Amino acid sequence: MRTKLFAAAFAALTMATAINAQSIYDFKVKDMDGKEVSLSEYKGKVLLIVNTATKCGFTPQYEELQAIYDKYKDKGLVILDFPCNQFGEQAPGDIASIHEFCTSKYNTTFPQFDKVEVNGEGQSPLFAYLKSKQGFKGFGNGQQAKFMDEMLKKQDPDYASKPDIKWNFTKFLVDSKGDVVARFEPTVSMNFVSTVVSSKLY
Repeated sequence: MRTKLFAAAFAALTMATAINAQSIYDFKVKDMDGKEVSLSEYKGKVLLIVNTATKCGFTPQYEELQAIYDKYKDKGLVILDFPCNQFGEQAPGDIASIHEFCTSKYNTTFPQFDKVEVNGEGQSPLFAYLKSKQGFKGFGNGQQAKFMDEMLKKQDPDYASKPDIKWNFTKFLVDSKGDVVARFEPTVSMNFVSTVVSSKLY
């Protein structure tokens, strides 16, 4: 009982800390080597922050993310990749094996960070903050969107009313001023993501 109460209290503190943060640059995260990195290092950049997985139906989006990065990195874009194993355990293995997979299969070159949790008691304060700024607005239209909606409704009929991240490859766009300006569900067209990203670049 004490463990559960402590975990719940810690989760509440994490959320409160995240929501009270002045900006995204207040957060520190761990890189793939376990070293702390302040997001203040990315001031002035446009950020696309993604929770990823290596064994997901959306995993091929790595290729499209790399294409977006190649196209816009010289114009101020940085993609921040946070592997997460919370959705169907589709990001197994340690960060070294995940990094090897991404670089060898998809030739990724954008920064990859240590594995995180994005929902629940152990959630990353960064992702708590992102969710507080951009909640869930639906999966959109199309077959993939319908599939995701039906799958998640079976698990939780009220899932759509909650800001939680729903699945792998949810993306948050942060403009060069540090404002969280958009959230893209994994079902959103990557061409659309690219278009919105380009509109925020200098």
